[in-house]
Amino acid sequence: MPPDVNLDVVKDFTGKVRERALEASTSQALNPAQQVVQIVNEELVGILGGKQRRLEFAKQPPTVIMLAGLQGAGKTTLAGKLAKWLTKEGHTPLLVAADLQRPNAVTQLQVVGEQAGANVYAPEPGNGVGNPVKVAKESIKFARDKQYDVVIVDTAGRLGVDAELMKQAADIRKAVDPDEVLFVIDAMIGQDAVNTAKAFQDGVDFTGVVLSKLDGDARGGAALSVAQVTERPIIFASTGESLDDFEPFHPDRMASRILDLGDILTLIEQAQQAFDEEEARKVAEKFATDSFTLDDFLRQMQQLRNMGSIKKMIGMLPGAKGMREQLDNFDEKEIVRTEAIIQSMTKAERVNPKILNGSRRLRIARGSGMTVTDVNQLVQRFEQAAKMMKTVAKGGVPQMPGMGPVGAGGYGGGRKKQQQKKAGSRSGNPAKRAAENAARASGSAAPTSSGGSGFGLGNKGAAAPSEEELAALQKMLGR
Repeated sequence: MPPDVNLDVVKDFTGKVRERALEASTSQALNPAQQVVQIVNEELVGILGGKQRRLEFAKQPPTVIMLAGLQGAGKTTLAGKLAKWLTKEGHTPLLVAADLQRPNAVTQLQVVGEQAGANVYAPEPGNGVGNPVKVAKESIKFARDKQYDVVIVDTAGRLGVDAELMKQAADIRKAVDPDEVLFVIDAMIGQDAVNTAKAFQDGVDFTGVVLSKLDGDARGGAALSVAQVTERPIIFASTGESLDDFEPFHPDRMASRILDLGDILTLIEQAQQAFDEEEARKVAEKFATDSFTLDDFLRQMQQLRNMGSIKKMIGMLPGAKGMREQLDNFDEKEIVRTEAIIQSMTKAERVNPKILNGSRRLRIARGSGMTVTDVNQLVQRFEQAAKMMKTVAKGGVPQMPGMGPVGAGGYGGGRKKQQQKKAGSRSGNPAKRAAENAARASGSAAPTSSGGSGFGLGNKGAAAPSEEELAALQKMLGR
């Protein structure tokens, strides 16, 4: 369990898991440890709401969405994220500046609205001037006249829950009669999430929850606490600072992230949005015909960058918690530096890197602000990657550098030649030779250093993809 889960929620959860585990019938397909993981996963999904809950739109537009929450929860930024997401879904949202209390709140919403490509209704300057209830009410008529089909009302917050905050929020709700009231809560708030959510539920009531600043699975405790205590569904999650770091909330996927089982479906959806299917087909053909160039490599990296943070994408893979240190040390700007090197090359050099001599590599290094070693490493990595992908495109098994072929059992094991040592071979190191002799005497295999995954991370707790995930992956690959 994440450390920020409410104590009552923990007690209720552990009680249900214990009860189900004791009553679980013996399964031929699962061992006891797998049965426990399955029970925990199912209970987590249940606590998080069971099924995904979508926004409910009005039969007669505009659909009115009111945002409520404490000051600092990220309501204004989230209003822009929601507007941008709705625009992608084919809607025409209007942002309403009804937070007339916080300094520069109106200006901030206007800036966010411009970034999101959404118009803002702001008849009052704010900074303590204007009636927020009147602004919210008049915005509905304005939206209807201008044919906006969704109205997003950004309301004021306080540093803490108080009577004045609740009265203003309740008055705005009564004036606009919203179709959805979304309670925005900071996922970093921890144990206070429950008390804050209860206060808003009693004072204003809300139809759904939006978690802001939810970076991966590390802060899933707030999601567990709020969903369980308020019995209101979590509809959206904000996962970063960018306006694109916003996604519908899926209880089953969040449960998988918490259990470190990965979130392959969300990763696939992001890939489908960022990668052009026709371009992917052309690249696959180039791999098969050995005509993949550094220009193609550059376009692939740019599409990869459009997907968002590389760290977040890797964090969606099963077993990502084991890569926490590697992820923390990963430099997102590495792609930018690689682009600079490639863009410093001529067209002929990008098509055939083998023509690069020492003087040309020095010129490229100076032009990109990098070193000759960086240029050499890029060319070497490109050639290795192109060779591997050509093998995959032709249906073969790639030879991972220093690892050997990738088999059905996953990465690891070292080169085949290293695995098939002669029976009489012995290490020149006395300590290793003694270990080998002891292993032979006990009839067990001599210890090796090749265990674990190809990333040196082991393979603990990594679950196989579900049928749904495999089907989605095959669909994306066009199979």
